[in-house]
Amino acid sequence: MPIQAVEPRRLYRRIADQLRQLIDAGEFAVGDRLPTERELADQLGISRPTVREALIALEVEGRIRIRVGSGIYVTDPPRADVLAAEMDEGPFELLRAREFIEGAIAAEAALHVGPVDLEHMDDVLRRMEDIPHPTKMTIALDREFHTTVAGILGNAVLVRCIGELFDQRMNPYFELLSSYFENRDSWRAAAEEHRAVRDAIASREPERAKAAMQEHLRQSQLRFSRNFGEKSVAREVAE
Repeated sequence: MPIQAVEPRRLYRRIADQLRQLIDAGEFAVGDRLPTERELADQLGISRPTVREALIALEVEGRIRIRVGSGIYVTDPPRADVLAAEMDEGPFELLRAREFIEGAIAAEAALHVGPVDLEHMDDVLRRMEDIPHPTKMTIALDREFHTTVAGILGNAVLVRCIGELFDQRMNPYFELLSSYFENRDSWRAAAEEHRAVRDAIASREPERAKAAMQEHLRQSQLRFSRNFGEKSVAREVAE
């Protein structure tokens, strides 16, 4: 049998595997509450975002239920035929990649932006105003803004790349994160960050445009990194 290369599993998936094995071994029974996100990070010696990704993966699988303001509880295991497909990259890994790539694109866009490009960005920003979030419409507008910025460079490959990176948020992992942490206030903050990106590009200042885009995507990571117990989360305990 030929030897095949083995791709190392992402850290968050290894953490999810470890927690799943503990549940399967009876260390945590159905209905038991798991240690908090902070406690798990301390015990495992890893960052809280990595723990967050592992917990979201387990919730997508139906192995745990995160109750905002209460805790993380083990649930009845789902049937094998309804388990969610694995996703190679975690949400935070994706946002970090976008921060690097789209920052460089924004800087270059500031050198090539024209009046028509500004009109396109302004049109998207106008349509973003006063729309509840998250909805399919707001996510589509978010995507349109980022691909519009990439489109300033006149390179269809970059536009497709940015669109495909954004589309990776259309999965159960991001949907759960969105349900916990995105709301009208977070959407308003993101819209203001988009406006800062637009203004920096319009000023034809590459470093300012790069910094504005990276700050926007960094803030997106921070919005998804709040503690599950914080009152500002979108999903209310009463749901």
